[in-house]
Amino acid sequence: MSQLRDQKTPAPPARFTAKQGQYLAFIWAYSQINRRAPAEADFQHYFRVTAPSVHQMIKTLDQLGLIERQPGVPRSIQLRVTPQELPILGID
Repeated sequence: MSQLRDQKTPAPPARFTAKQGQYLAFIWAYSQINRRAPAEADFQHYFRVTAPSVHQMIKTLDQLGLIERQPGVPRSIQLRVTPQELPILGID
């Protein structure tokens, strides 16, 4: 039997949206370079978005189980996905 996916079989749903993937890729890349997790201000500067937008995305990623964080503890974000699952980080 063939190991290829039948064209009638739908692909499994993505675990995260493209935008969420970019935030996750940023967390991984930032952590690799700086040896610590990014602060919300780092997301603001990179993605050129407002503080509330960043905060909402971090809350969403946490609720989806894609990251883990300790509320009230700065730079405590940890990925709960493997680097192999992450998209390539885009450059604006």
